[in-house]
Amino acid sequence: MAGHDRHEHEHERGNEHGHSDADGPEMFEPPAWDEAYSGDEARWSGNPNAQLVAEASALTPGTALDVGCGEGGDVIWLAQRGWRVTGADFSANGLARAAEHAEAAGVADRTDWWQVDARTFAPDGRSFDLVTTHFLHPPDHGMVHVVRRLAGAVAPGGHLLVVGHAPSAAFAHLSASHRDAMFLAADLLPGLPDDFEVLVVEQRPRTTVRDGETMEVHDSTLLARRLP
Repeated sequence: MAGHDRHEHEHERGNEHGHSDADGPEMFEPPAWDEAYSGDEARWSGNPNAQLVAEASALTPGTALDVGCGEGGDVIWLAQRGWRVTGADFSANGLARAAEHAEAAGVADRTDWWQVDARTFAPDGRSFDLVTTHFLHPPDHGMVHVVRRLAGAVAPGGHLLVVGHAPSAAFAHLSASHRDAMFLAADLLPGLPDDFEVLVVEQRPRTTVRDGETMEVHDSTLLARRLP
């Protein structure tokens, strides 16, 4: 998924802050992430993302789509709570790992996998009660267009949850390409179709630890519901 930081911070493993080891334009393409997932060590902790837990815990389980699912931590968490979940990612290696983790967690029967790039995503007639993506950061401020594409996969009455990094001095050590891909929740509103009502549009503080130092970051959080 175009330059994503799958399950960043709370899930960080390997390269600092969950970015692929590539930098520059190549970090937004599948080969960089296939390489990142080619080793034996897991890149992420497997814990669910904080804003998914905060929002999805209140929803009635149904069908869900997690775009940029990486190694499947969010997919597994949803499946364990009764959702039927499709994990989508543009990395074949990431999806293979996610499937293995779902099998080990005993939820393989409630999960399936879809190799797709969020930048060209089309629902192909499929719809879901929850569409979610976390720390997906396409280049050139492309997240508005991704939101518009993902909204098309939300069933009437269903929810869209989009979470990403808010620009912050905490990320000053990252490359300009990484920082430019970050966004505020309100930046995404133009991507929502007219038949969505906005429920949450805010930057939520979250404490994380980097190099032994505790710091506060903010998750740009957009939650919207498609009208029935």
